[in-house]
Amino acid sequence: MNMFTTPKGQGIRLALVLIGSLLLSACGIFPGNLPPAPPSASTQDYSYVVGPGDNLNIIVWRNPELSLSVPVRPDGKFSTPLIDEMVVQGKNSVEIARDIEKLLGKYVRDPVVTVIVTGFVGPYDQQIRVVGEAAKPQVLAYKQKMTVLDVMIAVGGLTDFAAGNDATILRTADGNKQYAVRLKDLVKRGDISANVEMKPGDILIIPQSFF
Repeated sequence: MNMFTTPKGQGIRLALVLIGSLLLSACGIFPGNLPPAPPSASTQDYSYVVGPGDNLNIIVWRNPELSLSVPVRPDGKFSTPLIDEMVVQGKNSVEIARDIEKLLGKYVRDPVVTVIVTGFVGPYDQQIRVVGEAAKPQVLAYKQKMTVLDVMIAVGGLTDFAAGNDATILRTADGNKQYAVRLKDLVKRGDISANVEMKPGDILIIPQSFF
């Protein structure tokens, strides 16, 4: 049993399907009027930044008693015995390590800190959201070079009621511009030419077929 087969999970799935329908109707735009999504999303300069739910392994050289693993709280902060609170959401591991060194410098001479991120949830505004007629609508952590095929594998493909070739990507990084994607051709027919790269913050909307 997975989270979408329980009564609560079915409610979550229905909510995501309804959100997808509302997004399409609110925009008043249909795939036939939209440009196709560009094959490349141009994310070469992408650098992972920390978000709530990530875990940080903090290593303080020559001070093993200060080395520990801490979760990032929902408010984007973490705490340690010597650090009451530090905001880490939106920063990369190097920036966080330098900030920790500054704070530990009050107690330790010339601290050298390394931060390793695990968990990889990421900030909410960089997560990939899949709504509508996916087998398992859900939120995914963005990964560099992630494609719509990777996303469809993660959500279990399309439902029997999906209008896959009418799907769209709402790209928040481009000012909420919408692009058409041919998910049926990609998933059902194996047409790799329909595969495109995702960008952080993309929302994949899969409408229901009425035929």
